[in-house]
Amino acid sequence: MKFYKLLLIAFTTFSIQAFADTDGSIDVSTIMTKEEFLTYKDVGEFIDHSPKVTIEVKPEVSDINQYGAGVIKTLTGSDCNRDGVMDDNKTCNAVYYRLWLKYQR
Repeated sequence: MKFYKLLLIAFTTFSIQAFADTDGSIDVSTIMTKEEFLTYKDVGEFIDHSPKVTIEVKPEVSDINQYGAGVIKTLTGSDCNRDGVMDDNKTCNAVYYRLWLKYQR
């Protein structure tokens, strides 16, 4: 019985480590060249030129009252790390900073 518990603990630890190593993050430096990065004068310009992602969000009551029950509300934002998901400002700043360090701007 102790052997099975030890095996279960070892398997669980290995699984957690495997998932931690494959977090799905994308190395943007493989997508963006140094020359392209250097064309941006600051993080704001970098964010403005990042690909855009649109998601559907729940409409507010005022939207439903104004446009009717079938209204669809969307939100468009930047995908700074090129993973297909809308990024917040903190993530965009972190991606820019990593590129800034890598390319020693």
